[in-house]
Amino acid sequence: AVGRVGMIEMDLASGRTLTAWRADERFPMMSTFKVVLCGAVLARVDAGDEQLERKIHYRQQDLVDYSPVSEKHLADGMTVGELCAAAITMSDNSAANLLLATVGGPAGLTAFLRQIGDNVTRLDRWETELNEALPGDARDTTTPASMAATLRKLLTSQRLSARSQRQLLQWMVDDRVAGPLIRSVLSAGWFIADKTGAGERGARGIVALLGPNNKAERIVV
Repeated sequence: AVGRVGMIEMDLASGRTLTAWRADERFPMMSTFKVVLCGAVLARVDAGDEQLERKIHYRQQDLVDYSPVSEKHLADGMTVGELCAAAITMSDNSAANLLLATVGGPAGLTAFLRQIGDNVTRLDRWETELNEALPGDARDTTTPASMAATLRKLLTSQRLSARSQRQLLQWMVDDRVAGPLIRSVLSAGWFIADKTGAGERGARGIVALLGPNNKAERIVV
């Protein structure tokens, strides 16, 4: 099988590109979009339009495939903050859909991206259809360069409050389902915060913050 690989390594402080390969080609986001989604949720929190403590109730028919956390809380519901933690740390698909509804669906998330200056990344579908990863399909895609720049904006610029930046980074630090990828080969003392994605036709993706001495120094997509 012939595959296509794209990547970028970006300095977190300056935004300078350190290395890149096919960084301006489109690739499916798959579950890596959940970081951007929770960034959009946190922007609404900062604006006073949302609260991480707000409880969202949902029903069995709201659940989609792979919902290890949300399927356990049908009786009591989950807070917005708990849903973000589930979406990023456990890649819970139903949690992502419930959060996506709060930001206006795929079109609302795409509009948020345009507001923060990302004119490339787009979300078109919900979980789990967005993982289809058809070759040449622009739906639900980003480029390594755009995703890295957007992550840097969310984590370092004034787009989010310092508190929300810390929260988004902590959810990525707490990622529980990325073990077999970068985490398994990192040297001792290296910082990592990440989010992985997997789709059909063997598609894989990862966004990560990395650095020696337990400091986040670079973004890798």
